[in-house]
Formats: sequence, structure tokens, C-alpha cells
Amino acid sequence: MNRRTSLAWLAAHAAAPFAAALGAASPAAAQTGARPIRLVVPYAPGGPLDLIARALAQAVNDSLGTVIVENRAGAGGNLGADLVAKAAPDGQTIVMGAVATHAINPWLFRRIPYDPIRDFTPITLVAQVPNVLVMNAETAARLKINNLRDLVDYAKRNPGKLNYGSGGNGSAGHLAGEMFKSQAGLFLVHIPYGGGNPAQLALLSGQVDLNFDNLATASANIKSGKLKAIAVTTARRASAMPEVPTIAEQGGAVGLGKFDINTWFGLLGPAGMPEATVQRLNRAFVDALGSADVKARLATLMAEASPTTPAQFGGFVKSELAKYERVVKQSGATVD
Repeated sequence: MNRRTSLAWLAAHAAAPFAAALGAASPAAAQTGARPIRLVVPYAPGGPLDLIARALAQAVNDSLGTVIVENRAGAGGNLGADLVAKAAPDGQTIVMGAVATHAINPWLFRRIPYDPIRDFTPITLVAQVPNVLVMNAETAARLKINNLRDLVDYAKRNPGKLNYGSGGNGSAGHLAGEMFKSQAGLFLVHIPYGGGNPAQLALLSGQVDLNFDNLATASANIKSGKLKAIAVTTARRASAMPEVPTIAEQGGAVGLGKFDINTWFGLLGPAGMPEATVQRLNRAFVDALGSADVKARLATLMAEASPTTPAQFGGFVKSELAKYERVVKQSGATVD
């Protein structure tokens, strides 16, 4: 993980530049000789986005035929997204886009080779992963911080004394922290690290006071008592940890009543895809998101299925793009 990714936790632990075919061709595909669909994952293998893409590829085998997952990592996800933006709009090449590729990177990089709205056809939002505001448990006990109000009150009384770590400038954790500071009117010191794992180790050792981490990464240390979960960052509580309140439900009195930030993935194709093709892909993937196998895979990653219509997903991407324009520009983050 490095400063060129906005979603550091999506980086993989193994490098493999080419695709892995998932399963044999369906009988229908074999009879018609249909070409396999390329599902481009713009990150290396092994991360949550990649694992979810592979589960979906298997689940749509009967309805769509063979789907080949192709990892095209590079430039924080921009390389794989651009490959699909420039593909033929026939429904045979699609991408598992993410908050980084379609909402953060357009503002984080001075130039990217595609337009996140104009160059793509939305198919469906796939899943969302809650982020969580966590503190080192010993630090929280020493400062007598038990909830969000305690944290905000302490930070207001002691500007600049609390710091938060992240996987790097422009990472999801950094931008969540900037949004939190802005809405609550706080002065917290940002300390960037060279990836999500070093940032978490710094929190566990007490080098930093708090982090905005994804729930899948933080959950084990929350359950062990090493980290104290202050709040999840999504508008609704996380089904994987429903006892942890949201920032929004605790923060109305301090300007945080509308706080909502998370990590999301969604399927898109090139611009200009025929409506019938878009609807066929939407139906197949929405059905797959309701299958037991895909639900089980999502549960292991603490991700929540979020199927939509193509129009709903398109509107969602536009709203996320506008939100992160404000956050990135306010933070001053850049990777160029």
C-alpha cells in the first residue's frame, strides 16, 4: 500500500497481472459460443473488492455464461477503470469500480485518463463496507472518552493534542478524518503512514490516538478490547456490529448529524451500452447479490449488499463525486 491509492486496504498481498477464469462455461454459453465477459478489477488480487468480484462471477455463470475476472492494478485503480472506459460498449467488458476510481481519484490526481461519469454506463451498486472511528483503548480510558460527545468535547478543549493516523495522504481514512474535522470544527493532527497496516500498528501501540478504519480490518482488535469503537461512519448502523452507534446519530449537536462516509464497489461498463444489455447485466448481478453464496462471502468481509437500478447507481456516483470534491480540496491531498 502506498500514497497512490485512495483505498489502501484494497491493495492485495499477491501480484498477478492477468485474469483468472472462474468456473467452466455454462451449458447455454457452450451451445451459443458466446464470448466470455471480462470483469476488470482495477486492483491486485486478494483484497475485498477482488474477492467479491470473483464470488459474483461464479454466481452469474448460469445466467450470463463465463465471466473472467481480470486484475489490472495500477495508478490507484485508474489503469483498470480506463481500460473499460475505452472498451467496446457491447457488454463484454465491465469494471468493478469503487469509491476511489469514481469519486476520489478524479480530485486526487491532477489528471486521470477518463471521465468518471461521461465515459461509463452504470449497471448496479454492489456493496458497501462501513468504516469505523476507533481509538486506542488505553488512550480512550486515560482521557475518559467513552463516546463521540466525549471525543468532540476533549478535542475542542485541547485543539491539536489529538492526532489520527491513516494509510497515506488521500487515503480513505485521511479523507474521513478531514470530513470529520470540518463538520465538527475540530483541529486534529493528521499523521500519514505508508499503508493501512502501519497506521493500525501505530494506533495499537499508542503512537496515534484514533483512526478511521474499515470495519473488516478493525473488528478483531475491537472485539479483543485493544481498540475502542467510538462510532461507525455510515448513516445507518453496521449489521456486523449493530451495538456501535453511528457518528450521525450521536453528532447532531456538534454538526455531525449528516455524517455519512464509507467504502463502496459497483459495476459499470463503457459509455454507450445498449439499454437491453444494461438491463440484462443488472438483473443477473442483482439476483446474484441475493444468493446465499454471495451473501456469505460479503458477510466474511463485513460488506453489505446494496443492489440498485442503473439509474439509481448513476445518481449515487454523481453524489459521491460531488461529496469528495469538497473533501479532497479541503484536505489539500494530492498524489501528483
